[in-house]
Amino acid sequence: MKRLARPRSLTELVADQLRREIISGELAFGQALSEALIAQKLEVSRTPVREAFARLELEGLVRSEPQRGTFVFTVSLAELSAICDVRVVLETGGLRLASEHDRAGLAAALGRIVAKMAAARAGGDDRGYLGLDAAFHQALIDGAGNAYLAQAYQTIAPRMAALRNRLGDHPDHMAKSFDEHGRITALIAEGDVAAAEALLIAHIGRKEGSYWSLSSTATETAAGHAPAARSRTARRGH
Repeated sequence: MKRLARPRSLTELVADQLRREIISGELAFGQALSEALIAQKLEVSRTPVREAFARLELEGLVRSEPQRGTFVFTVSLAELSAICDVRVVLETGGLRLASEHDRAGLAAALGRIVAKMAAARAGGDDRGYLGLDAAFHQALIDGAGNAYLAQAYQTIAPRMAALRNRLGDHPDHMAKSFDEHGRITALIAEGDVAAAEALLIAHIGRKEGSYWSLSSTATETAAGHAPAARSRTARRGH
């Protein structure tokens, strides 16, 4: 018997919309989110908005403060350090497992992503490149074929995507990032998984390269502040 497709709930739809706006940077770090205004803009009741807030809080993308409201997440330098450390553990573990399972398949999958990255850079599509950056690292996790690893990675992936979209389009970082993605892929294809792992650690590790410097500056500025950025679903009232 064919399984019936389950229609998506309003909560899922609202959460998806807000998640996209947070990750893309349309909603800024620390920005206040008005339950009433979002409900009005999306033409839904407050209930799915409230439930979407709860879901996004579990993902670490928003925070609720009693008597104050709900805000887009901010990240301190200490939190960023912890995220980077966990990311190294998970992605290097994914790389090793994926290489053991199907090294050639992993190299091919990463190669296809790197080719798309090259096209995005050639076309000046920074946003597209950053999405492919996330896809590259997700491929390391997916290739491992371990549901528990994938679940653990999702505890940091949305916040990493949000940080990447705000910081990763710096020209120096983007050039360095593209070069390292290509080198990691080549090392895996050549069978030098140990060297690929070492380069991956240098690529994403704490206090490594331009990304950490950019992130440090931005988080010092963003943490604890509600910026003036606006979005079509969470615009502050007048």
